[in-house]
Amino acid sequence: MHITLQKSKIDKQSSIQITGSKSESNRLLLLKALYPEISLNNVSNSDDSNLMTKALRTDSDLVDINHAGTAMRFLTAYFSVQEGREVTLTGSKRMKERPIEVLVEALQELGADISYVENEGFPPIKIKGKKLTKHKVSLKANVSSQYISALLLIASKLENGLELTLEGEITSVPYIKMTLSLLDEIGVESSFKGNVITVKSTTNNEQPQTLTVESDWSSASYYFSIAAISEIGTEITLSSYKANSLQGDSVLVDVYRHFGVSAIFNDNSSVTLKKEFSNLEPLALNLKNAPDIAQTIAVTCFVLGIPCDLTGLHTLKIKETDRLVALKNEIEKLGGHVKITDKSLHLSASNRINELVSIETYHDHRMAMAFAPIALKTAVVIEDADVVSKSYPSFWDDLKSIGFKITK
Repeated sequence: MHITLQKSKIDKQSSIQITGSKSESNRLLLLKALYPEISLNNVSNSDDSNLMTKALRTDSDLVDINHAGTAMRFLTAYFSVQEGREVTLTGSKRMKERPIEVLVEALQELGADISYVENEGFPPIKIKGKKLTKHKVSLKANVSSQYISALLLIASKLENGLELTLEGEITSVPYIKMTLSLLDEIGVESSFKGNVITVKSTTNNEQPQTLTVESDWSSASYYFSIAAISEIGTEITLSSYKANSLQGDSVLVDVYRHFGVSAIFNDNSSVTLKKEFSNLEPLALNLKNAPDIAQTIAVTCFVLGIPCDLTGLHTLKIKETDRLVALKNEIEKLGGHVKITDKSLHLSASNRINELVSIETYHDHRMAMAFAPIALKTAVVIEDADVVSKSYPSFWDDLKSIGFKITK
């Protein structure tokens, strides 16, 4: 489905309810499968979390997770420790192009029985679940944090726990800390000292407990962008969010001060975004700890005519699409000037935006949502707009509710 966003003006004051974080939800869904006494509230309604839930409940020996990269990594680890279970884990055409070798080799080092069905190093994979008794493994520290989190999430179910050594400079630290914090919440002991993470084996955890998933900060990023592009005095209230978030993307609060947007946390677990001033100073950011907000920030800068240098983006090449190439292609269609390397994006200042450009989304939910705020300046077409269901199914309806004019 293609949609057209007409040039729009949003309400001066508005509010949105966003469901739980996809990152937190998928971690907690796996932990709930390992520890059934856990109950969850405010779980993400995203495709990824729905696929994760379905995969954890199925008795089938073929599990297809489509485009869900997090599910692919987490379930690879999960099925490795399901004794006596044999599963083939597969996904979409793009998923079969996304590497899994780093995680598979780490699990094999711990004793897991995993083999490749088609291409070496890539899904689909066949997993024969078994008891894993080895407990020491090393990974390069700059790999996707999802590989690291996948190992940490199953670590307490390994007979001797896990000692994970990370070699080199660690990237995406907030996502690793999120995983460890969630383990702590359910009573699993861990430590993170220097480059070594240790998780203790937990044979018994029968305390029933209910955990509430915080709303998704990545989804909030689009409203930070909308607030930044809107006129001074615009306010958007989002719930449910907390100031001491586990999510790395909560760095948005600091980043968007550059654009004159303040974030005020309210007593009722909501946060109000307020555009207080305009700032056209260049922006330089290292986003190694929050790469998922790079697209949103790049589009915000383009619309406001602000040059930016975004670095630390090496993981964007193996996402739903090569996000650096996709950003360059679509911003240049709109009239911008972008240079990219394999780990950075450099946007020149520009004061014109081409009208009614058709934005290709490359099967990437974040491309569709990051470019939507352009409609506050000029009409824009979003191709394959349904792709937002991967992380935020109600996105277009929520935009309409605050004043965006959208037609199919």
